[in-house]
Amino acid sequence: MRILELLSMSDFLSKKYRALGTVIELSLLRAEELASVEKLDQTYEKIVHYENLFTVHREHSELMTLNKAAGKKAVSLSQEVYSLTQKAVRVSQEHFGFNASIGPLAKLWHIGFADARVPSDLEIRAALCLINPDGISLDEQEKSIFLPEKGMSLDLGGIAKGYIADKIAEFWSEQGFYTGMINLGGNLRFLGNPMKRQWRVGVRNPLEKGKTPVLHVLTNSSSAVTSGIDQRYLEKEGKTYHHILNPETGYPHANNLASVTVFSNTSLDGEIEAKRLFFTENPEEVFLKNRSVIQGAVLISKDREIKILGIKPKDVRVVDKSFVLKS
Repeated sequence: MRILELLSMSDFLSKKYRALGTVIELSLLRAEELASVEKLDQTYEKIVHYENLFTVHREHSELMTLNKAAGKKAVSLSQEVYSLTQKAVRVSQEHFGFNASIGPLAKLWHIGFADARVPSDLEIRAALCLINPDGISLDEQEKSIFLPEKGMSLDLGGIAKGYIADKIAEFWSEQGFYTGMINLGGNLRFLGNPMKRQWRVGVRNPLEKGKTPVLHVLTNSSSAVTSGIDQRYLEKEGKTYHHILNPETGYPHANNLASVTVFSNTSLDGEIEAKRLFFTENPEEVFLKNRSVIQGAVLISKDREIKILGIKPKDVRVVDKSFVLKS
């Protein structure tokens, strides 16, 4: 499901694909002589390669091999998988909300899949006992990881798209491309600037289904990432449960935010900082503390208020007047 929509794409060669559990769109500037559908298809194959490494929604992947060895032995990983997993574990050990060891809980709820359900309190308490990033052992020399308890499992779904988007941007640069856009289901990664102008990004309404934007943002950032309650959710007996689970309570995180969009230099940073802002009770403080990473942010509340951090007012245009831009 797309959370952000890039506007004015007529000068780009674009193609849509299905991967990472969502619709993805790859776009290269038509003016570049190397741009071709074949190059886009080649890029898609690289995305599939990364998905095959990191997925936990299939029986076999490198990450699943690690999860199946939980409580038994350490598993040596490829450089790609070790690098991202190490980063995810280190970030999880900061305990701000993002937690790569949330696998048992995510599997229990399975929001976004046909078998999604509301677990019992007993099931949730049992899953919470297995969510402990502090106990995970990392061996840099052997590129190995050990999950100390049987039943533990890692889920990199909250961070993998950012890593993959950055890798694709790096690949395009190596191939000689200067301007392009990678849209991994709402995770936007930009290469260069369109015709020496800023990118214009539409931040979608997180309170309604569809692709209607709430506001447009002009940006020179290389990435725009959104975490929101409308990306995946479960409706049960008149209640709606979104997919952003709190590793402390075991339930979808409860606050007044509907979405957080972070503009940053890399999509991996954007993934992390969007979660950090979503979980915090003091977004302004978090923004100032992480100003070197967060170039700008848009926070949309459930009561239709918009808060802008680090973005010049002249670069923001609210198009849905049912939302109010707070100073």
